[in-house]
Amino acid sequence: MAAEHIGDAEVTHGERLPADLTRVLDAAAARIEDVDLFAVAAGPGSFTGLRVGIATVQGLAMARGRRVVPVSVLEALARAATGSGVPVAAWMDAQRGEVFAELYAADGRTVTRPARAVPAAVLLEEGFAEGLEEGFDAAGRVPVFIGDGAVRYREQIAARYGGAARILHPPPLAGIIGQIAAEAPDRAVRPHALVPIYVRRPDAELARARREGGG
Repeated sequence: MAAEHIGDAEVTHGERLPADLTRVLDAAAARIEDVDLFAVAAGPGSFTGLRVGIATVQGLAMARGRRVVPVSVLEALARAATGSGVPVAAWMDAQRGEVFAELYAADGRTVTRPARAVPAAVLLEEGFAEGLEEGFDAAGRVPVFIGDGAVRYREQIAARYGGAARILHPPPLAGIIGQIAAEAPDRAVRPHALVPIYVRRPDAELARARREGGG
C-alpha cells in the first residue's frame, strides 16, 4: 500500500519528522522494519532542511542495514510534469533572485541541461536551454515549467514565451521520489555515502568566501 503525508510547513523539519513518519507508516499499515529500501530528497534546497532530512534517513537506514536512493528534487518535479509531450523545465526558487533550474526531455527522465543556480532573467535571455533555438526544441515546442521558481517568475516567463508557456505549481513530491527510488534500486548507496545536491554552495560558505576575499 502506498501512503503520503504532507507535513506542516510552519513547523521545523526536526520537530515534525518523527510524527510525520509515524503517520505515514500507520496509513500504509506498515512498520519501519518492513522498509527494504529508503529514498530521500537530496536537494537542491535549504542547507538546514537538507541536512535534517538526510540525517534522519541515514539514521533509519543505518539502524536497519538498508540502502538509500538519493533523488534530486528537480528530477521529481520533472517527473511530475510528464505526459505533456514537450520538454520540462524544473525551476525551484533558490532565493536571492535565482532559481535552481534543470531541463529535461519530454520523458521527464532525460536531462538535456544539467542543474544550475542562476537568475531567472538570465535563463530566459539565453533561451534557457543549450541546443534549443530561442528556448524551443527542434519541433518548436516551448517547455512546460514546473516548480515554485516557475510560479514566482511566471510573469517573466510569460513575457518571453507568451501564451505558449504553461506553468505548473509543484505537487507533493514524496510519492514521486519513492516511485523513482523503487524504479532505480541500482542507484541506492550506503547511508554514509549520501551526498546533498546543493547546486550552489551553501550561504555560509559563500559568506565566508566573501569575507576572505575582502580581507
